[in-house]
Amino acid sequence: MYQHLINLYKKTSKHSNYQILPARLNQIINGSSLQIKSRFEKERLAYILSKISVQGKTILDIGGNTGFFSFELIDNGAVSVDYFEGNNDHADFVKAAAKILDEQKIVIHNSYFTFNNAELKNLNFSYDISLLLNVLHHYGYDYGNSEVKIHEAKEEIIKQLNLMSSKTKIVVFQLGFNWKGDKTKPLFENGTKSEMIKFVEDGTKSNWEILNIGIAEQVDKGIKYFDLDEKNIERNDKLGEFLNRPIFILKSKLIYQNSFHK
Repeated sequence: MYQHLINLYKKTSKHSNYQILPARLNQIINGSSLQIKSRFEKERLAYILSKISVQGKTILDIGGNTGFFSFELIDNGAVSVDYFEGNNDHADFVKAAAKILDEQKIVIHNSYFTFNNAELKNLNFSYDISLLLNVLHHYGYDYGNSEVKIHEAKEEIIKQLNLMSSKTKIVVFQLGFNWKGDKTKPLFENGTKSEMIKFVEDGTKSNWEILNIGIAEQVDKGIKYFDLDEKNIERNDKLGEFLNRPIFILKSKLIYQNSFHK
């Protein structure tokens, strides 16, 4: 009955098979039957929900992949999600999953979010919370101008992040250390969290206030994200590149808002 959905999930690409299934869907389709290379979705979600309440909030999920965060935020009380995903198979998977779950609060946009002014103007209201998780370092590969140099890509990353400050009150942001995911094209000379944090702080200070920075740490039961401190700011190569990526929770300076802190 659900073979079509399983087949869509199994279709391979550079960004395939690394989001676990949302809990509601996993009750129907046993995720253990799929080969999933999790990117610690549960752990990242737990940190995000410990810092901001999504109850009654409108969500924009940019580069939503197979929809884990979209579905989970709905299940945690969000009133709506606009999901953007340029990969056809991923978008088709989310459409099929939403139909199976009778989920009508997720609006699916099968397109890359390009961050241009015209597209932003077409968004006729501001979102409460936007997810921008591990998208912008793919500028010039998955979307955008493929002819740019790395320094131009870094400028574009900051520009696009700042553009969002007029359209969302809160953004949850992650960035990879390597441009286009290519280890031979590091965005930061030494590949450190300190360099990335300074890059975000300096580039966005006119548009965003940094509320929280979450850092992955190894604990007895696995991985958990903690607030940034003097110890965990150091790069831990034992955890691998992905777990060294901080989670930034940023508050727009351009949009009046009530506190989103719990």
